[in-house]
Amino acid sequence: MLDNNNLHDVYLALGTNLGDKIQNIQAAIEQIELRIGKIIALSSLYETQPVGFDSENTFLNAACCVSTTLQPLEVLECTQVIERELGRKSKSINHTYSDRTIDIDLLLFDTQILEYPHLVIPHPHMHERSFVLAPLAEIAPDIYHPILKETISALKNKLNN
Repeated sequence: MLDNNNLHDVYLALGTNLGDKIQNIQAAIEQIELRIGKIIALSSLYETQPVGFDSENTFLNAACCVSTTLQPLEVLECTQVIERELGRKSKSINHTYSDRTIDIDLLLFDTQILEYPHLVIPHPHMHERSFVLAPLAEIAPDIYHPILKETISALKNKLNN
């Protein structure tokens, strides 16, 4: 039996711009539920242009909140396994982004502020990316960014102005 005192709310961003994009997101969601925890909120799908690189392929983006007993590095490991199993080759090459079948980013883990060599929470660029903030604001408008001390909705509005 799960001890609810050990449940954490993890917010994840999902993105895809190759293949059957809807199926890629659905497969990622299924694997997140199997490996990480129960999805308690899931945004709509957002079609967006690539950011940080040129591509003819638009993205589908979404965000979800997962209730999990896992710790941050365990969640990261699970998301990386899911990405690989769904065809993701690498995160970036020399910090250059490219097309991908699936990308899963950890945005927030409860209200924690964490810095590991391969994981920074909150995600260090989330407040600069409308393709992250739009779906996240749909499911968590009143959640506070633990460093910036502003709601997701306020960050989204600030970015769009």
